[in-house]
Amino acid sequence: MKIAKYFIFLVIVAVSLGSCKEQKKNEPEKIAYRCPMKCEGEKIYHKEGSCPICKMDLKPILETTKVLANDTEISENSIFNLTTKWKTQNDKSIELKELKGKTLVMVMVYTTCKAACPRLVADMRNIAKEIPEEYTNKVHYVFVSIDPENDTPKRLKEFAKENYMDTNNYTFLQGTKNGVREFANVLAVKYKEISPLDFSHSNIISVFNPKGELVHQQEGLGVDNKETVAKIIETAGK
Repeated sequence: MKIAKYFIFLVIVAVSLGSCKEQKKNEPEKIAYRCPMKCEGEKIYHKEGSCPICKMDLKPILETTKVLANDTEISENSIFNLTTKWKTQNDKSIELKELKGKTLVMVMVYTTCKAACPRLVADMRNIAKEIPEEYTNKVHYVFVSIDPENDTPKRLKEFAKENYMDTNNYTFLQGTKNGVREFANVLAVKYKEISPLDFSHSNIISVFNPKGELVHQQEGLGVDNKETVAKIIETAGK
């Protein structure tokens, strides 16, 4: 197991002019921009644009905002800053922040996969079996399709039933191509279409705390899941 080498610090800023009254006069909020992949570390820009290295759009940040005021706010390390719209297997449109509040166990797969994905599904199922009943309602399992063109909500719903995962603690997501690519970058998952309905991809299961912050990753197929299970229990128990 190893945490992804590249971890994104994403900040989506929504500050109204009215909130300026609460700012200290000597600490004015300034909008700046930074690469979501942090290709250049903490380097910031003072106008919109794209990263000269990875070409992703620069994300807005507040130069003076580093610490959360309370648990209702979203940290800059959270996937809940991503504003991409997703469709669930029930054809409901959501943003990732709507999954806030539970420990998330997430994996990227596609339904026509015949090799690695069935094993990843089995790994997810085995992890779920190891979680004590007292934590069942505090953990949510999320499957993100890397083939949004073919993995429609209808197909994802069928896939959930085929794998006995059509219960409330499982969510299957279809995004846009750009949204899926952005999310894959967050998880350090690499994938590439090698032919119609076939992809090569990383095999990574990621664990996020209820605030959407990455706390653990399990890489590989059929690996010992003890560390992953322990981290899920630790996170869900807080």
